[in-house]
Amino acid sequence: MQSHSRLSFASLALALASCALAAPAHAALRVLACEPEWAALTQELGGPLVDVASATTAQQDPHQVQARPSLIARVRNADLVVCTGAELETGWLPVLLQQSGNAKVQPGQLGNFAAADFVRKLEIPASVDRSQGDVHAAGNPHIQTDPRNIALVAKALAQRLAQVDAAHGGEYAQRGAAFDQKWQQAIARWSAQAAPLRGLPVVSQHKAYVYLYDWLGLKEVAVLEPKPGVEPSAAHLQSVLATLKATPARMVISSGYQDAKPSEWLSRNSGLPMVRLPFTVGGSDAARDLTGLFDDTVARLLAATSAGAK
Repeated sequence: MQSHSRLSFASLALALASCALAAPAHAALRVLACEPEWAALTQELGGPLVDVASATTAQQDPHQVQARPSLIARVRNADLVVCTGAELETGWLPVLLQQSGNAKVQPGQLGNFAAADFVRKLEIPASVDRSQGDVHAAGNPHIQTDPRNIALVAKALAQRLAQVDAAHGGEYAQRGAAFDQKWQQAIARWSAQAAPLRGLPVVSQHKAYVYLYDWLGLKEVAVLEPKPGVEPSAAHLQSVLATLKATPARMVISSGYQDAKPSEWLSRNSGLPMVRLPFTVGGSDAARDLTGLFDDTVARLLAATSAGAK
């Protein structure tokens, strides 16, 4: 009987030791990203050190998201929340933060990271009122369309990850440095490829690409939305078409998540090629990660230039 007990205890001790060996060396840092681009960047910088989820997909308008119970639960359990800021998520993020009850991810805490805080904002209005449409007092929030902004955010985010998860600070620093080296090489490649786009006039469906245009030197000569976030009427589309007779453009640009009908109408009636850009990671089959996002964006713009020249 004693022999059997000794055997049972030995078996139990061996099983516990096996479990200890099989257990991970650390619990992954739990991160909720508001948009797919920041989820992808956090994954690049954190690798196996992070467990990342995105609150939105590339097929959603990031301005308009439902504060679902599942998202509240994600925020409640998060060590870090990574969002764009600049009022992009103002319609839903404050509700998530408030209802989560998670003190460490509230504004002003280390666990709350706003990417737009680390880049130069464009289109900052002198004043704002609701009659202007979906205008942001902090400037245009769609900073992710310029890869130079991604580089700036990556440096700040790697530092923040190291602060929140100090035990692995050295690893975040190494991954951040490796990403920066790879990313700077990619920016040089994209900039060279996109040189033929410089100075080309374009029409936008939404004011979503001001940072992309700033990087590539494209010129926005018209916008299909009469005000940001307001769908164009038939009369407004006709006025844009009339404007293009005096100020010709080379293409009309919309995002993968948007209703394409306004851009399709203008393309059909003006003869301009329509370009559907992915806007963020997952916005097209080719934009499966950050590198793919810009590979595909540049390729689509160049293809439209060739089509428009025929």
